Amino acid sequence: MNLKQFVPILEWLPQYSKKELTGDLAAGITVGVMLIPQGMAYAMIAGLPPIYGLYACTLPLILYAIFGTSRQLAVGPVAMVSLLTAAGVGVLAEQGTETYITLAVSLALLVGLIQFGLGVFRLGFLVNFLSHPVISGFTSAAALIIGLSQLKHLLGVDIPRSHHIHEILWHAIQQFGHINWMTFTIGILGIVLILLGKRIHPAMPSQLLAVVFGILAVWLLGLTDYGVKIVGEVPKGLPSFSMPQFDAATIEALLPAALAISLVGFMESIAVAKAIQARHKNYKVDPNQELIALGIANIGGSFFKSYPVTGGFSRTAVNDQAGAKTGMASIISALFIMLTLLFLTPLFYYLPKAILASVIMVAVFGLIDYKEVIHLWKANRTDLALLLITFVATLSLGIEQGIGIGVILSLAMVIFRTTRPHIARLGRIPGTRVYKNVERFDNLEIRDDVLIIRFDAQLYFANVNHFRETLESYAVQLGDQLKAIILDAESINNIDSTGVHTLLDVIQDFRQQGIDFYLVGLKGPVRDALTRAHALEQIGIDHLFVTIQDAVDAFDGKTPRNIEKKAPITTQSQSK
Repeated sequence: MNLKQFVPILEWLPQYSKKELTGDLAAGITVGVMLIPQGMAYAMIAGLPPIYGLYACTLPLILYAIFGTSRQLAVGPVAMVSLLTAAGVGVLAEQGTETYITLAVSLALLVGLIQFGLGVFRLGFLVNFLSHPVISGFTSAAALIIGLSQLKHLLGVDIPRSHHIHEILWHAIQQFGHINWMTFTIGILGIVLILLGKRIHPAMPSQLLAVVFGILAVWLLGLTDYGVKIVGEVPKGLPSFSMPQFDAATIEALLPAALAISLVGFMESIAVAKAIQARHKNYKVDPNQELIALGIANIGGSFFKSYPVTGGFSRTAVNDQAGAKTGMASIISALFIMLTLLFLTPLFYYLPKAILASVIMVAVFGLIDYKEVIHLWKANRTDLALLLITFVATLSLGIEQGIGIGVILSLAMVIFRTTRPHIARLGRIPGTRVYKNVERFDNLEIRDDVLIIRFDAQLYFANVNHFRETLESYAVQLGDQLKAIILDAESINNIDSTGVHTLLDVIQDFRQQGIDFYLVGLKGPVRDALTRAHALEQIGIDHLFVTIQDAVDAFDGKTPRNIEKKAPITTQSQSK
């Protein structure tokens, strides 16, 4: 057993150099500085006291650095997972209560166990069933909900908690006459300061600057007397060890949210990890090991008051730009947060909630992917429809319902596309032995007595009816002129028992009508399946050919070249 495969830190730590430490130290401190305002802000999205955002930035970061394969991924609280946490726990307990906090921490344990299990059983591929348009639609809608949920802190008014955008906007409009303009001014200045900092340099700690500005403004000007709400006392010290609540009733209640967070969190994490890894050729990201690492990070964090975490887009980009070379950068970030918890929490007493709202709004509104809508309008209207349906469903029905509909749509589209794969009728390029799709090429030689068909998918139970109906439709069009059908099977990678039965039935039906049937370009796995089913004897070895032209020549009575011989059965890995 290769221990380095399961504990990737053993791959880079023994060769760790002073040069790498220089980059990791700069990146670790930079990301640590970012994590202070982000962690506190995202905890508020999750419905938790701000200190729990800092707790989530300690042990999970260290555990991921040990077990994760990405050397730049910055793990911690993120907006999307925070919102899903609020959506899942909010229906079970009132935000801010001890019960709510206990459930949020237990949710981290459940998410960790699910992710760890998916990784151990090599099920990372399941995330592929969520298509990019669905993810984009869900993310954009969730970003709007997250951003607008902070209006109550930005405007200084009381807006009831909701995950439906129309309810948030309606309550905000009703409260327009009660806006605290001093709070609003602080929040807007915070947004401007963050955006200006990002424009100057992406690695600039503009969020921390906004935090410092807000604290100084409230403290020096006494803005609490004007109704500006502040964070107040932030508990000092490291999170203590505690057992998460984990009984059957809790698992049942939290399971839907845990499943959603497990998949969405992994998608966000693996997407940014792969994007960053493309710039670094000295390591590879392993999706299943990433699941294991995220699972361990969430499991370990749950015993020290952390709510669910995953890899974040913005922090990872900053981590990479600031010079991170290994997971040591994450360990340094975690140590920086621990020092903050031990010595610096009193400094955040006067931090206005409007500043945390500005941090959240700038972060999440950048996730609204309007460019994808423009691209899909030009490139693929079907995918655009998927995006818009998911977007509208998330906005109108809620976060969990939106992602549920997105998953169903993704799976439905996979099923639909596999049941109705592309089938092309082929014609010959004059003077050659090359055959092309008659719908895409002009001036092809097309014979009415020979139907040449290419089936571009595996032939299995879900698409056999489409296969049969298409052949029968062409046969009806050509009528009595049709004397032979040639199936170009070069694009058929696999065939199941239903496919074999259907193929034999189709061949028999056409031969009874006086229409011969030829197979061309059988791949090894397909030939093996036909051999095991004793189908080749019924089809006829003399009706199997390497090229389409060979089959045409055989039909015309000419001497064909390279007639297929019955090949021994091989394993799929040996087949070509």
